Amino acid sequence: MRAKRQRLAERPEIILEAADAVLRKGGARALTIDAVAVEAGLSKGGVLHHYASKDALILALVARKLTELREEIVACEGELPPGPSQLPMAMVAHVRSHYCDDDESSRALLLASIEYPEALNDYRAFVADQLDRLGGMNSTCPGEGSVLFFAILGVIMGRTLGFHQLDLDELKPMFDALERIARKSDA
Repeated sequence: MRAKRQRLAERPEIILEAADAVLRKGGARALTIDAVAVEAGLSKGGVLHHYASKDALILALVARKLTELREEIVACEGELPPGPSQLPMAMVAHVRSHYCDDDESSRALLLASIEYPEALNDYRAFVADQLDRLGGMNSTCPGEGSVLFFAILGVIMGRTLGFHQLDLDELKPMFDALERIARKSDA
């Protein structure tokens, strides 16, 4: 009985993994409850028990991705000394370490958000929160935290959308410049 309960508890994550796979393979149009059920090896009812619609699946995928992002930035912050530059340096460290990651999931979710714009609401809140936190940077140039954040976001979005496929050697001078800007907040 315990094993069955454990499998039931794992089912939402199994479904999200399957939804992510379907989304990466075929995009938002391919993401159907039936396709997710087949990918997960579950019945359609099993999927619907946890996620009532395609919209709910997309929102759950976005929430999961955003939770991972928040946790990764917090982990980067934990590796840095406290101070005004901690958050900006953590953001630069995060993008530097994850730039070359496979970003098919992010690309697929971004494209899916065209059909489901409400899927970006949590990201909008995340951006607003980060901008608020960066707004407190002690800097000789007001607004520098926002510029830094949008520069980082531009790197991420450019990669996600396939605008550039720069290797780390090509990006090193840019990351170094972003770190210099982030360190200025300690001044």
